[in-house]
Amino acid sequence: MDSGKRSGINLTHLRSAFGITIVLLSIGLLAAGIYLFEILSGLPTLEELENPKPDLSTRIFSADGVELDQFFVHNRRYIPYDSIAPSFFHALIATEDQKFYDHWGVSVERILKAAFKNLRSMDLTKEGASTITQQLARNIYLSQEVTMTRKLREQFTAIQIERTYTKREILEMYANTVYFGRGAYGIQVASEIFFNKEPEDLSIEESAMLVGMLKAPENYNPITNYEKALQRRNVVLGLMNEVGFISGKQRSEAQKKPIELREPKQRSETSIAAHFVEAVRRTLQKEPKLQKYNLYRDGLVIYTTIDTRMQRYANQAVREHLEYFQPVFSGSWSWGRKQKLLRSIVEKAAKNTEEYREALTDADKEAVVKRFAADPKFIDSVKKQATSIEVGFVVIEAQTGQVKAMVGGNDFTNGRGLNHVTQIRRQPGSAFKPFVYASAMQDGGMNPGSGVETAPKTWRVGGTSWSPKGGKGGVVSLRSALKYSINTAAARLIMEHTNTENVIKLAKEMGIKSPIPNVPSIALGTAELTPIEITAAFGTFPNNGMFVEPSMITKVEDRYGNVIYEAPRIVHDALDPKVAGWMVSMMQGVVDGGTATSIRQFFSNAAAGKTGTTQDFADAWFVGYTPELVAGIWVGFDDHRIKFTGWYGQGGKAAAPVWGRFMGKVYKDDGLPYEKTSFDGQPKGDYVTLPYNLNVPLENADIPSDALNVGGDPTRPTPSTIEPKDAVEAEGLESSKPPTPPSDGGNNETKDSKPKVKNLNAKKEEGGN
Repeated sequence: MDSGKRSGINLTHLRSAFGITIVLLSIGLLAAGIYLFEILSGLPTLEELENPKPDLSTRIFSADGVELDQFFVHNRRYIPYDSIAPSFFHALIATEDQKFYDHWGVSVERILKAAFKNLRSMDLTKEGASTITQQLARNIYLSQEVTMTRKLREQFTAIQIERTYTKREILEMYANTVYFGRGAYGIQVASEIFFNKEPEDLSIEESAMLVGMLKAPENYNPITNYEKALQRRNVVLGLMNEVGFISGKQRSEAQKKPIELREPKQRSETSIAAHFVEAVRRTLQKEPKLQKYNLYRDGLVIYTTIDTRMQRYANQAVREHLEYFQPVFSGSWSWGRKQKLLRSIVEKAAKNTEEYREALTDADKEAVVKRFAADPKFIDSVKKQATSIEVGFVVIEAQTGQVKAMVGGNDFTNGRGLNHVTQIRRQPGSAFKPFVYASAMQDGGMNPGSGVETAPKTWRVGGTSWSPKGGKGGVVSLRSALKYSINTAAARLIMEHTNTENVIKLAKEMGIKSPIPNVPSIALGTAELTPIEITAAFGTFPNNGMFVEPSMITKVEDRYGNVIYEAPRIVHDALDPKVAGWMVSMMQGVVDGGTATSIRQFFSNAAAGKTGTTQDFADAWFVGYTPELVAGIWVGFDDHRIKFTGWYGQGGKAAAPVWGRFMGKVYKDDGLPYEKTSFDGQPKGDYVTLPYNLNVPLENADIPSDALNVGGDPTRPTPSTIEPKDAVEAEGLESSKPPTPPSDGGNNETKDSKPKVKNLNAKKEEGGN
């Protein structure tokens, strides 16, 4: 009976144990199934396997074929197998996977050997067993984390890769995706960075060095760890000999050679066109047709309009001018009576510091500001920055609208800084007057010989009085009024011969996109515009009234060379061709004897344009054109409260010389396609430099005789003569009186005398700007 009871108990125990075992096995299988599902769910899809897309650099090229810059997360460019030296693949196989051609993605033998070594050392990560295919799986499809789950996914993915690609294709993908250090992803970039050569030209020892780096790119970097890199390279050469890829003699000769690094050739011209490149990037990010592409990962090729030769000339022209002009300003500027302004600028600068942004409480922030405000070095730095003259200079090909050069600031290399061509709006002063004159002729029936009164007048506008000054009275021709930039003439034109609506409409037709207030003071330049838009608008004049939208990009290709975007040429009629021709003729007078005569120190070809100067010399402009190029230059300061201190801050002196220097360089370069010496289709006739006198014989008049057939009246009384010394350019916009001249009696823009300011004699030859 006792034995029967014991049998029953044992059977019960067995059943219980069996049940528990089944439950545990079920749980284990379920857990294994869940884990397997997790592994498989993290594998790449068939589509991803068949269409791998490693991150590739986007490259930006100039119109003359120079690489300007790259956008990338990983600096990588893809090349085919045949463009890589065989020695690289030999070194790779000998070092990383000697059984590469024998396995199916995973090497069981290597896994067992690695596991044994790791168990003996009690370190599961000490010895790796990844084949080349597994490393490729990790590089393209998986993360770099060191976990068992990732390792299993790597093995599954490697098997799938082997079933999808040939061994040759696997080697090609590996060479183009692996990291070599120094920001170089792929053999193309690595060959350039370390040896300044194409991958197909790599020698045996160079291939061995690059492959040797793969184990630990930073540790075996020959630039920072030469001896380690040399030892590692020689190990790879030894392995290549053991496998049979090179002979013992080749190994011995290669191991005796030092590592000869070569600085990469300058493939990028970012430093000369940084603002342009950044403007291109912003444009691409806004383009609807490119929204599905990633600029930093998709390996696009961007073809732009810029010409690096012209860009260099633009940089040189700005640099040469600032080397002279910055000391002129600095010598005349004093903070002595501007302490309130200085405190404001210092406080603003302090609030832009990282310390201020990281401060948690108002009290902490106030303490940061006080500390910086008491720091002499910080104050000196702020002073220097605040009084650094800034520039915005852009050059556009008139017929095509293509931007050929862009200087966005006085620091050519800092593209992330403010672009003073595209990102600022400033009052153009008298540079806006051509829109008024064109409207007066197109909408008001006037022509270059029509007379306009220059006497000051007061108008009631919107319940207030507007009394622009800048003329002494008497009737002058439109040509002379524009040539000498007479404020009262522009005011008369917008109030009595056209109107604000017509002027605004015409400016918009000519490409101005910024808001223009519907007030008569726009005749003197109160609307705030960007340099690029007013420059493009002026291109309407030499284009016979046709406006061409400015462009910086010609086309974009994807990583396979397919054109995915071509920039449209946006063109429309904006101005009567006859009026456009008249404006060209009139604006030539601004350069030849008018407010922009400083240009003739540097450039003698046909040129036309208009200067601009704003209230208290805050902004200086010159926007002008040749028969082929239109260019605009703004000169001023980032802080509106910092201004030039005298007449040298007028557009004809502070801005126009940059334009002249640039054009002088371009038109002397026989390698550039610009050579026209005169404007096409201009009315012929004799000219004199004096203001137009309606009673002088037509053959001596300052306008072509054939321009008098529309609205001209030779029987009018002789107007008062306006001599250049009385022609004050629009300094004051709406001011009631012209600026107070310097105490030495400095002259205005139409004179060639030097402005009398401190340090001016440092470069006497620059006088008369």
